[in-house]
Amino acid sequence: MTARQRPWPRQWLMTDERMGGHLWDAVARLPDGCSGIVLRHHATPARERRALAVRLAEICAERGLTFGVAVDAELAEAVRADFVHNPAVAIDGPFSMSVHDMAQALEARRRGADLIFVSPVYATRSHPGTAALGPDAASVLAEAAGGLAIALGGMTAARFAALAPGAFHGWAAIDAWLSD
Repeated sequence: MTARQRPWPRQWLMTDERMGGHLWDAVARLPDGCSGIVLRHHATPARERRALAVRLAEICAERGLTFGVAVDAELAEAVRADFVHNPAVAIDGPFSMSVHDMAQALEARRRGADLIFVSPVYATRSHPGTAALGPDAASVLAEAAGGLAIALGGMTAARFAALAPGAFHGWAAIDAWLSD
């Protein structure tokens, strides 16, 4: 990981394969210097995923965005990412974890995750059929996890603003960045 760590952003783009070529439109919509991207293209073949990580890392460096790579600590190190999301192995550098239930919240606390992505706060196309936590239950998980919590799942800037003050450090989305 890089030594250029700065304060954690409040706005995040979570990537996935269903974005297709619209990924670059979403990246362009992120405000410079105060946003982050988490590369989650889990189903993308390793070679293509690495090329995507290199390109995103370059964009993040140019625009002052924070960059995380899901699962693969070696890839994160290779592209000088700022952190690893849900690392597959224990790492020494900054990392984040997904939290969907109390067991995961307590695990994130135990492991000392730097960021906690709590989801799904609201219904989301990324996980059809999965029951939303709702703002109150999501806030309980965020508190139980400790650290800085990011609200994820059906989130928009307006929905983030409507959450209980102080419950979440920021918000993350896919679809919110795909439209104006």
